[in-house]
Order: sequence, then structure tokens, then C-alpha cells
Amino acid sequence: MKILVTGAAGFIGSHLCQALLKNSAYHVVGIDHFIGPTPATLKTGNIQSLELNSRFQFIREDILNTDLSKLLQDIDVVYHLAAIPGVRTSWGKDFQPYVTNNIMVTQQLLEACKHIKLDKFIHISTSSVYGEKSGAVSEDLLPTPLSPYGVTKLSGEHLCHVYHKNFHIPIVILRYFTVYGPRQRPDMAFHRLIKQLLEDKPLTIFGDGTQTRDFTYIDDCIRGTMAALETKKNIIGEVINIGGKEQASILDIISMLEKILGKSATKNFLKSVPGEPKQTWADISKASTLLQYSPIVSLSDGLEAEYHYIKQLYKGD
Repeated sequence: MKILVTGAAGFIGSHLCQALLKNSAYHVVGIDHFIGPTPATLKTGNIQSLELNSRFQFIREDILNTDLSKLLQDIDVVYHLAAIPGVRTSWGKDFQPYVTNNIMVTQQLLEACKHIKLDKFIHISTSSVYGEKSGAVSEDLLPTPLSPYGVTKLSGEHLCHVYHKNFHIPIVILRYFTVYGPRQRPDMAFHRLIKQLLEDKPLTIFGDGTQTRDFTYIDDCIRGTMAALETKKNIIGEVINIGGKEQASILDIISMLEKILGKSATKNFLKSVPGEPKQTWADISKASTLLQYSPIVSLSDGLEAEYHYIKQLYKGD
């Protein structure tokens, strides 16, 4: 089986490629444009070991400028992760890259997929499409994004449904809830907080720190993402939440990090970020039924793993 992974050098994309390559029947083509908040040096490091595998081919190109018919030749499954992430930077003049990379790229890729026979087109979306909701959110709730980022990701979902309905592209949509762990982007909260603690700097907290998130450890996220490919159940056309084992507030996370690092943090509270919901919480009963998905990594174990990664990453600085 030949699998295309877009956004292959990113945090989640590189972990997905790594997991796919453990199956000797899978050949993986990865494409990444090396844009967004993650420095190119980190992306290069993310795929360094992958490039040693003869069943992995990497292309560093913009999907909008690549020969898509050639890229998709003999591809059986597409995992579409390529996107510009992040709520904070999606406002104002910074919005255009979100439109280009989260909407236009998705549309062009779907357009090219009209002409080939795919087993699945697995589109990666986000909890940011839901907006502010109370309690555990199921896939049936009406998405009402709070941020321009969420709007572009929801637009990508709508495009998937449109191409499925009109051209029978076998789409599956996975909505991730705050993924963390080794290789997490530097702009994300855990990475930033751990780095600040290691450097004995005040911790930057947006808002009062009581906002809660459903945190999904990277290994759990990848298990759910792989299950979308390998399940025997018919999940074409489905939207499925991929959430974590626990919810916690930012202040809870800081307390856990203080214990892991054996340090006491100084906190620097800033204005809350427009577009950030007060809480996220995934109802994963659909993922449990369709994918036999059940997250297993505790927050404390996951944070410890991310801490060791970040400590190693910056040890020469």
C-alpha cells in the first residue's frame, strides 16, 4: 500500500510517518513545505531517521506548486495534515496564509483526487472548529468556531464533504484535541512552558490559567489516526473526535511541571487570547465504537516524556 502524508515533517506528521513505516507493507510519500511556526531545523530533525528508510520518499515542495498527478500516482491513501496551525496568529494581516494553506491547498488536493481511485482520504481537523461549548462535545454538535484559524479548518472539512458528495472521494475527518508530546511545536503551551522553566524564566500565561483543555498524547493520537486507516468498519464520510485521557487547566499543568522539574515557577499573566475557548472536552464514544480507540497515556507520563525531549533539544543552547 502506498500512502501520501502531507505535512510530513511536522509534529504529528513525522510521528505518523514513523508509525506507518513500522508496517513493512506500507510505502510512504511525505510532502512538506517547511512553513508555519516550526523552524526548518526542527522539521529537518523530525524526518532525519525517516529518510534512512527505503520505503520513505520525501518531497520538500508547496502542494500548490507541485505536479499533483505525479504526486498522487499509485497512491492508495491520503493523510492530509498540511496546514497553518494556531489561533493567536490567525487574526489581521496574518490571515492570508491560513486561507492559502488550510483552504486552497485542501481544495486543490481534493480536486486532484477526483481523478484517481483512493481507498481513503483522511483529513485532519481540529477541536477549534467547535468554538465555545460546555461539557463533552460530540461530533453532532454544530461547529461555531471562535477564531479565523477554526473557520479555515471548518472550511477544509466542508470541502471534504462537498467532494465526497459530488465525486465520491472516500473522506474521513479526524478532529484532534490539543496534541502534545515529543516534537510538539515551539509555539504550543507545553513546549513553551517547559522551555521557560528550564531557563528559569517567568511562565507566560494567557488569561487566568483556569482554562481547561482535553490533552491528547502524541502516541494516543497516532493510534487513533492509524486506526482510521486500518479499521474494517466502513467509516467513509464520518467525522470522528480524537481526544485524550484527561482534561486539565493550565495552572494544573504548571503544578505538574514544577514537580517533574523540581522547580518553582514565577507566573506572568497576560491578557487572554481572542478566539480561545474556556474549555475543550472530547466525547470520544464514536472513536471508541468505530476505531476501538481508547487513550492510555496519563498526563503525568506524557508531560515527563515531553520534558525529556525538550531538555535534550535545547541542551546545547
